[in-house]
Amino acid sequence: MNTVADLKLNGDFAIADIGLADFGRKEIKIAETEMPGLMAIREEFAAKQPLRGARITGSLHMTIQTAVLIETLEALGAEVRWASCNIYSTQDHAAAAIAANGTPVFAIKGETLEQYWDFTHKIFEWADGGYSNM
Repeated sequence: MNTVADLKLNGDFAIADIGLADFGRKEIKIAETEMPGLMAIREEFAAKQPLRGARITGSLHMTIQTAVLIETLEALGAEVRWASCNIYSTQDHAAAAIAANGTPVFAIKGETLEQYWDFTHKIFEWADGGYSNM
């Protein structure tokens, strides 16, 4: 379990409060027990890394359940960059937990429309200048 003391932050995120990461991580662990399909996919395919080389940009409600999806994609080998698709639906603790794990995430509950579009653009800005392929 990540704690604020051992964050793997890369600075490539925009969230409300990184201090919510521990709470978000606890909620993710609970959600994993309620999402057996994704967990079975992780268990069966993580070792094979079928998504190795995949660069996924996602825009979906940044919720705890989406955090489980993001971590599943990463467990299968994908690189992921994420933004929320809705300025009101973000769960800030979910975004904090994902950012604390080193995933670029751009989502703040109540973000402005200007921030929304800025964050949407940022998910396509890979550090090496490369592109998404999924």
